[in-house]
Amino acid sequence: MAQRTEEVPLNPPAAEVVPPKTETHSAPPPPSDSVRNRLRRNPATRWLFIGALLVVLVGGFFAWRYFMSYESTDDAQVDGHLMPLSARISGYVIKVNVDDNQLVKAGTVLAEIDPRDYQVALDQARANLADAQAQAQSLGINVPITSVTTLSQTSATEADVENAMAGVAAAQQQFDAANAQLAQAQANDVKAQDDLVRYKQLVDKQEVSQQQYDQALAAARASTATVASAAASASAAEQQIHQSRARLLQAQANWRSSQTGPQQVASSKARAQAALATVAQKQAAVEQAALNLGYTRIVAPVDGVVSKNAEVGMNVQPGQQLFTIVPLNDVWFTANFKETQLKYMRPGQPAKVHVDANGRDYKGHVDSIAGSSGARTSLLPPENATGNYVKVVQRVPVKIVLDPGENKDNYLRLGMSVEPKVYVK
Repeated sequence: MAQRTEEVPLNPPAAEVVPPKTETHSAPPPPSDSVRNRLRRNPATRWLFIGALLVVLVGGFFAWRYFMSYESTDDAQVDGHLMPLSARISGYVIKVNVDDNQLVKAGTVLAEIDPRDYQVALDQARANLADAQAQAQSLGINVPITSVTTLSQTSATEADVENAMAGVAAAQQQFDAANAQLAQAQANDVKAQDDLVRYKQLVDKQEVSQQQYDQALAAARASTATVASAAASASAAEQQIHQSRARLLQAQANWRSSQTGPQQVASSKARAQAALATVAQKQAAVEQAALNLGYTRIVAPVDGVVSKNAEVGMNVQPGQQLFTIVPLNDVWFTANFKETQLKYMRPGQPAKVHVDANGRDYKGHVDSIAGSSGARTSLLPPENATGNYVKVVQRVPVKIVLDPGENKDNYLRLGMSVEPKVYVK
């Protein structure tokens, strides 16, 4: 069915043309006067106008209050920790238990290094420790034995010195007695020799009998032998003195040697302490070997998503990075606000963060404001003291942390773009 179209005449009919007013004005009246007149003629319009004006003013005020109550930026992203896991020992990787982007729990064994060499080292360290403990025990037993022995030697040598001194005194007394006997024998011998001379004279005159002379001669000879015997006894007594003095010197030397007993005890204690130190050293070696054996199992320290750089068959070295773990339960937002937006911003102020990835809004609060601008901590910070200076508004990183329970599903990933709003008033 065709549509009908009505033609509109280009010129209206003459009857419909409104003749112009004959009154003419040099200039049109101001519109304000006409609006004012209409408002005077129609009170409802006036009140409607006043109400609309009040609504606009109130709405503008609240809009101004709202837009002035927060600071926002689109230069923000999700931030968090990147935990690199590196090998602490060298060895051959025999097993890798995880794949890229796998969620792991704390304590999960991510990879294993061949532990046989480190098990042998641990067994050797334990054997060395057992040997050191045995030596320390033996030297510890020797300490009281040495102490008792040196004390006994000191007492014995003191007694030997006293006995030797007594022997010297006794020998001196015997020597004195022998000298007295020798003097007595010499006196008797002089008398006997004198008597023999007298009897010789008398017997020559035949005034005494030959028998008396023979008795005097025997007595003289006996007294001479007695003198010789007494002299021998005195010489023997003198030799006894020398021997007693020699024994005294030996006893004194032994006594002086026994006086080193405390030093010997101290030396024995020092050896025992050195053995204990050796035991501690061997114990530390055992602990180090046990640690090295434990380091053959690379364990996740926290819950998170893992990225791996390890493969079975690799020969790794200490410090070589094998895994990276991102703990998704410990993330925050880093917002780079302009320095002009930080006038009223303070730690603890509430914030609402919109995440582009899922369209959700997360609640949080300002944790801290960085100590320098991002340009200052860049690889090549600007040097405004050289060249032509152009003032540029700097951006300062602000750390915004999530309120408890806002990221239960661990959806946020590091580097996601977000738009935070910090309510500063």
